[in-house]
Amino acid sequence: MLFYDSENYCCPFIAVCLQPWWEGIENDGCFCCVCADGNECTKASAQSCGECIQAGEKCGWCTDEDFLKQGEQKSTRCDEIEALIKKGCSKASIEDPRGTVTVNKNQSLTDRTKDGVKLKPDQITQIQPQKLTLDLRSGEAQTFNLTFKRAEDYPIDLYYLMDLSYSMKDDLENVKNLGTDLMFEMQKITSDFRIGFGSFVEKTVMPYISTTPAKLLNPCTSDQNCTSPFSYKNVLSLTADGSQFNNLVSKQQISGNLDSPEGGFDAIMQVTVCANQIGWRNVTRLLVFSTDAGFHFAGDGKLGGIVLPNDGKCHLQENMYTMSHYYDYPSIAHLVQKLSENNIQTIFAVTEEFQPVYQELKNLIPKSAVGTLSSDSGNVIKLIIDAYNSLSSEIILENSRLPEGVSISYISHCKNGVSEKGENGRKCSNISIGDQVTFEVAVTAKGCPSNGKSETIKIKPLGFTEEVEIVLNFICECECHEDGIPNSPACHFGNGTLECGACRCNEGRIGRVCECSKDEVRTEDLDANCRMDNGTDICSNNGDCVCGTCECKKRDNPEERYSGKFCECDNFNCDRSNNKLCGGHGRCECRKCICDANYTGSACDCSLDTSTCLASNKQICNGRGTCECGVCKCTDSKFQGPTCEICPTCPGVCTEHKDCVQCRAFGTGDKKDTCEKECSYFSLIIKKKKEELPQPNDQPYINHCKERDANDCWFFFTYATKNDSTVEVHVAEELECPSGPDIIPIVAGVVAGIVLIGLALLLIWKLLMIIHDRREFAKFEKEKMNAKWDAGENPIYKSAVTTVVNPKYEGK
Repeated sequence: MLFYDSENYCCPFIAVCLQPWWEGIENDGCFCCVCADGNECTKASAQSCGECIQAGEKCGWCTDEDFLKQGEQKSTRCDEIEALIKKGCSKASIEDPRGTVTVNKNQSLTDRTKDGVKLKPDQITQIQPQKLTLDLRSGEAQTFNLTFKRAEDYPIDLYYLMDLSYSMKDDLENVKNLGTDLMFEMQKITSDFRIGFGSFVEKTVMPYISTTPAKLLNPCTSDQNCTSPFSYKNVLSLTADGSQFNNLVSKQQISGNLDSPEGGFDAIMQVTVCANQIGWRNVTRLLVFSTDAGFHFAGDGKLGGIVLPNDGKCHLQENMYTMSHYYDYPSIAHLVQKLSENNIQTIFAVTEEFQPVYQELKNLIPKSAVGTLSSDSGNVIKLIIDAYNSLSSEIILENSRLPEGVSISYISHCKNGVSEKGENGRKCSNISIGDQVTFEVAVTAKGCPSNGKSETIKIKPLGFTEEVEIVLNFICECECHEDGIPNSPACHFGNGTLECGACRCNEGRIGRVCECSKDEVRTEDLDANCRMDNGTDICSNNGDCVCGTCECKKRDNPEERYSGKFCECDNFNCDRSNNKLCGGHGRCECRKCICDANYTGSACDCSLDTSTCLASNKQICNGRGTCECGVCKCTDSKFQGPTCEICPTCPGVCTEHKDCVQCRAFGTGDKKDTCEKECSYFSLIIKKKKEELPQPNDQPYINHCKERDANDCWFFFTYATKNDSTVEVHVAEELECPSGPDIIPIVAGVVAGIVLIGLALLLIWKLLMIIHDRREFAKFEKEKMNAKWDAGENPIYKSAVTTVVNPKYEGK
């Protein structure tokens, strides 16, 4: 990536961004400037105030009729607010409408019981506020908070939808007592609970069922008594009577079909959209879908010759779905839409074999849960309770379809200070009854959606009937638009509307004040007015000739612009210093630098400020030079440095004044005879000890000196030049003289050294003798071991042993 400063020069070490259109980029720990895409306001080339404010939230329109300079286009009125002020437009003349948020309905959150009175379901408030109006300016987000609180004892409607194919025979026996048992358990959660029951099998056409007359009467084997196949049947609408549930369900019979997947999606669709027949209230709606098989979905109906898509409408007659042979199965997306519209939360109670299939389906259906059903549905109550607790503890916000050009974002503020953005910003989990959570909602419009007409969107928590209504009004025009003067004389004899300080031309007219017809734009006579000094270049090749007037081109950099009657001027082709336009100390007007105060030169690179030339003694260039453009020019050849204070061949201050200080303070030294004559140029102050001398912080420009006299003694003094140019010297009376040698330690040291050296030599001699003796002894031992002695026998020696052999012995 290339990095640039504000003048388009590479700047790998630039520390700050110098102009507002350059964005800060961190590069190897250094903050540099990289060219941004540009100013959206100037890029829009807006011809009216309305077009300008639609370009972006930072854009403003200058209504001052005298704002435009010669050669500038009408679109120059549209820019960022700071840029317009910088160009000379007063803040009062800038149109910059802002969006607003108005709360129209804001009822307080309530529980089921209020002041000891149990409220009706439609009187309970769980989300606040309930209605708002937003005035949206293009690009400007309008933010508001939605608060949700789970009400205690909130009513629940539960519809149990069961697969009655033959494989669910044993499950039906356990469900027959579900009504009273489930009613008992749900009373622990809510005092207002209703339950209903429905069943499904399959579409009543081949190849899903057998259509032979016998099989239509009894689809099971001859020894089994089964009811005729059907698609969906509403057995019991929602009721608070659990015993009625048990009574009706106990009368149900198993049916049968041919293929393994069932027609459950048809049943779910009818249960969802037939609100009156099912008896749904505007409360928490739960649909328990119980099966041990898979499902058919959109497109599978072709196997039975059914090609019409599901219409998503209610077709129940006498509680039976009558159009299963006519409409295809619904798609998953269609089901999701209808379940969401009707605030129904689905619980899939399926056997372990089909868990993976329904887990994938759950991921596609918001506010749904999956539970593992035992082989005989014996655990269905626990499954429903667990699934309800899981669903009700999660809040998910959903909005209706947004108008084109409108976007919405959420930030959730959940329990324990947890906040999320993006898709997770719609959700809060682990919400208990009485818990309160907040969602920060931001709505943004781009341009002028719906041609400026008001739109209404709705936001609601999934699974709940309450919703927030939001009316969107779009700011597409400025306030000054209403004050426009049609056919204004200021617009070339009434050829346009004077609106917001500029002319909005009538059809067929162009020009800054609508002075030309479109047919006259390219005539030679008009072009001649755009040539400077009768030259050949039209508008200096920096603009277009419109109606005999130059309209200068725009640059990619919005701060760079052409101007002048013939676009002959610009504000970016001036002299540069240190790669900066006008040295960074002036502005460029018509290719000449207009320098800031205290700067001069063609590139404003010469500073008139002399503070940089002040020496440590507060003199300009130490009195030995002149200050030119903020830099010292030393006139004394011996001196150098930024303030002419460095003199490599000059003695130091201490050495230079040593003799005078010595003669005046102590009456000694080389100048003691001429002291009064040569050393009266400073005032002398005597101190007893060197610690009493002035310290560096006591007064500025002080030199601390330490010098040696003829007796090798050190004396200490300070030399300082005061603001009135007088010299002040402080001297310490106490000298530091070297003391004579101490004889006794020296003699003792020499004697001790001689003794120690003698002992060391004796020890070395003794060690060498021991080494030598050991070597001689070792040599003797070795020769002793190598000696050879005579080994012959003694001639007078006789053995004491006599051997006798028996002559008769034969060795047996």
